[in-house]
Amino acid sequence: MATHARYIARSMAVTPGGPALTDELRAGMKGIPGGIFEMGARRSTFPADLDSPRRKVKVSPFLMAPTTVTNSDFARFVEATGYSTVAEEEGWSYVFHLLLGDNLANWPESPPGLPWWRKVDGARWSAPEGPGSDVTSRPDHPVVHVTWYDAVAYARWGGLRLPREAEWEFAARGGLKNKKFPWGNDMMPGGRYAMNTFQGEFPKVNTGDDGWIGTASADAFEPNGYGLYTMTGNVWEWVQDFFGALPEAGVMPATDPVGPAGGYARVQRGGSYLCHVSYCDRYHVHSRTQNDPDSSAGNGGFRVAADA
Repeated sequence: MATHARYIARSMAVTPGGPALTDELRAGMKGIPGGIFEMGARRSTFPADLDSPRRKVKVSPFLMAPTTVTNSDFARFVEATGYSTVAEEEGWSYVFHLLLGDNLANWPESPPGLPWWRKVDGARWSAPEGPGSDVTSRPDHPVVHVTWYDAVAYARWGGLRLPREAEWEFAARGGLKNKKFPWGNDMMPGGRYAMNTFQGEFPKVNTGDDGWIGTASADAFEPNGYGLYTMTGNVWEWVQDFFGALPEAGVMPATDPVGPAGGYARVQRGGSYLCHVSYCDRYHVHSRTQNDPDSSAGNGGFRVAADA
């Protein structure tokens, strides 16, 4: 596909930052011990997600960034490389309607069946709500409006990689077995909010009871057992794999699976600040969705990983 070839070529054209940068970034990552775990859900809420049944998977030890890549992280990358994201090249990205305020009427175009998303000219990572917005006041929030290709480009610059889907889920579980969330089974442990999702009536009213209307800071809320923050909620996270069925269940667990050998759509994990039980009940450690690798929106980000 011509579009894929063009964008992956742009990603691969990024010059790596060199050993010193890689060492610096690796030093800030968390060591994930690896092991055997049950990947997926007992039963799918959304059968098309192909996230059930559970099956045993083995992952080797690896490194994972404690947070998603932040606006300040991405700004450093752009300054060093001059990289231009897909949204910047295309000239637009999707913004959730409630974040547009008085400018909502300026952007009437939506994708089919999704009126809460608006196509906003000029929306990009450094202007998340379009012209007139910026990230000056949110350097520690996850970078958004980044495609899978943009995530690959950043990882290449850092001498790192995107996590494999099995690694991501193993890390998100934080050492807990068969739990719904990184901290256990209660969505609000002890009656407190533990992640950034949508409260109120989706998509009309977000009460922000968890403290956030859009993105939260990348280290908001408590980390899981591996020291990783916001593994559910906040922003969807790109991973390395093509979307497809989970690793085949067998007597022996699949070891370090890498997903289907080919395809087009890529996997995103973890849910976002727009997930709500009435619409997108995908804020669990097993939750997954698929998206085109050149798709960008105001609720999509990523984190990086590396071999141990």
